[in-house]
Amino acid sequence: MADGGLDIMTGGPSGPGRRRAAKPPSRPIGKRIVTIVIILALLFVGFKVVNKAMDFFGGPADYTGQGTGTVTVEIPSGSNGQQIANILKKAGVVKSAEAFYQLSLNDSRFSAVQAGFFKLRKQMSAEWALRELTDRSNRVEGKVTIPEGSRVTSIIKIIDKSTDIKARDVEAALDKPDSLGLPAEAKDNPEGFLYPATYEVPPGSTATSLLKQMVKKTKDVEKELDLKSRANAIGMTPTEVMTLASILEYEANRDEDYPKVARVFLNRLDQGIALQSDATVAYANGITGDVWTTPEQRDNPSEYNTYEHQGLPPGPIGAAGKKTIEAVLNPADGDWLYFVPDYEHKTTVFSNNLADHERAANRLRDWCRSSKDVDDIC
Repeated sequence: MADGGLDIMTGGPSGPGRRRAAKPPSRPIGKRIVTIVIILALLFVGFKVVNKAMDFFGGPADYTGQGTGTVTVEIPSGSNGQQIANILKKAGVVKSAEAFYQLSLNDSRFSAVQAGFFKLRKQMSAEWALRELTDRSNRVEGKVTIPEGSRVTSIIKIIDKSTDIKARDVEAALDKPDSLGLPAEAKDNPEGFLYPATYEVPPGSTATSLLKQMVKKTKDVEKELDLKSRANAIGMTPTEVMTLASILEYEANRDEDYPKVARVFLNRLDQGIALQSDATVAYANGITGDVWTTPEQRDNPSEYNTYEHQGLPPGPIGAAGKKTIEAVLNPADGDWLYFVPDYEHKTTVFSNNLADHERAANRLRDWCRSSKDVDDIC
């Protein structure tokens, strides 16, 4: 074609002066990053889908057999299947959390798994792990029972004997009363504020944590019984009620006698008569066991000696339970001022005058002298 015609390849003007076709504008770098992120996300989702598919067809990674060695794991209260599966995986019990989790979804035994500490083995199959978690013999159930009337000295021995917590650790914790949560009225003295009950002591418990439980239980019971307002209604403070209740733990040994013995002491307090409780004398002299005391022991000048001092002692002489606390708050009606046990007839004799009381006391002495095997009560 003649010069100046169209280039048959480009459709544009021919010749060396023609313009090149314009290049498309480059994509902004921000859009490139977004594209990369989307691609990576798709790859990750694809990876998870593939893994799930592999689990579906081949099953999640799992050990076989009953495992070896021992390991203690804690299953917290309210844990679901996935959380328990994660705990077992972290402790080395199961090979994968997924193996146990899938089992928990499809096995009715999982509903029997309870919170607590369990002694298991490492490298167990998910099946064996579930079986062991539902076997109560694998549950680590450390417990300690504090009887009513227990004093701090005996509580130390009970904890030492019943748990892995040593006496020296309990004593060290008691030396730091401000860490136990004691109420202000305790005046840093834990006597009478370590509530008598049964406590769980899981592995790893410390003396402080256990003692704090006991103090909290005392506060909970006081709140449950509405101690503050009920004590005020009978003209006493909560500490005075707890103190008298602790004396009842030693001076009476039958539920039906608690309200009557409480009335005896309350009558004596009202009339300004010394309580003359052998239990307080025993406490002042560091005597454990029975409450029979000697004239020499009753001469002890301690403020806890209610032969030497009128009124209640400065504080509790032991851990009072609900029954004795309730007896002080709701004593029986009566004008009694004395009481003495009648072991022969398995009862208690209450009197409102000294002559009747002496006769009852003499009958007890005669019975003790003539009876056999009474060393533990006479």
